[in-house]
Amino acid sequence: MEKVQEYLMSKGIRPSPQRIAIMDYLLDNCNHPTVEAVYDALHTSMPTLSKTTVYNTLKLFEKKQAVQILNIDERNVRLDATMEPHAHFQCMRCGKIFDVPVKNGGKMAELLGMNEMTDFEVQQTQIYYKGLCPHCQSEKE
Repeated sequence: MEKVQEYLMSKGIRPSPQRIAIMDYLLDNCNHPTVEAVYDALHTSMPTLSKTTVYNTLKLFEKKQAVQILNIDERNVRLDATMEPHAHFQCMRCGKIFDVPVKNGGKMAELLGMNEMTDFEVQQTQIYYKGLCPHCQSEKE
């Protein structure tokens, strides 16, 4: 918990018990959970936690660049506490989301030709792939 508290403070976020619990959950669950999954996992141990608190906390985390909000899933917003540059792959059958490493030092703007658009300042990049994961491919055969 101390590491989570230090991480939040390094991002300029005042650590509260709810914020620490939410960030701890995100760091321990790298499966790109939904807001509802975060709430469901925490509200039994924190009965005073509301969905509004979870939503507001996650908006703060995004604003302070402590988490990424993913819109890869049309039905639900997904959360990612991994802030290093990477892409995402969503299986169209099981719905799981996987991190995709980015080579070349994570310089996605260069890879996509954004360096030629000198009047633009890239602050965030999200690349999504969709298809079938290895498990769903084997079930298909």
